[in-house]
Amino acid sequence: MTDPTIRPLLLTDRDAALTVINTAARWYQAFLPPAEYHEPEMTPAQWEAEAQCLTWYGACVAGTLVGVMGLEYVRDVALLRHAYILPAYQRQGIGTRLREHLERQVRGVRRIVVGTYAGNYQARQALEKAGYQPATDSEAVLRAYYIIPEPRLQSSVAYEKTL
Repeated sequence: MTDPTIRPLLLTDRDAALTVINTAARWYQAFLPPAEYHEPEMTPAQWEAEAQCLTWYGACVAGTLVGVMGLEYVRDVALLRHAYILPAYQRQGIGTRLREHLERQVRGVRRIVVGTYAGNYQARQALEKAGYQPATDSEAVLRAYYIIPEPRLQSSVAYEKTL
């Protein structure tokens, strides 16, 4: 397992974070319908808008940003969002370390919610291995805590973990 340094990201990290996000998101081509897949996955303006709502964290290996994930509080839950690891660094435990770090940062709520594409079996397996359970009503959970386009909502599932 690679031991990354994990830290909150700054605006100056935006371009490196977008490289991670947009490179890792190419995996979506494997399961998204062509009408839903787009490049880039996230633009600079979108990253900055997300930074107004969540705290971006990054995993660095030898000084290079190789993974990103966001932590956002919405009413009574914490959301783990935008989890991306560069393909060359996947399956080395970096995503696990990043998720665990964010879980340890959670304060003031008793539940974590994660949304992911239904077809993203890698993310789903990782979440289940980490003790997350599929939401009983994913659509209701996603509507309650996320602002996402309808086609993305319909192709997504929610996972929950009680703290």
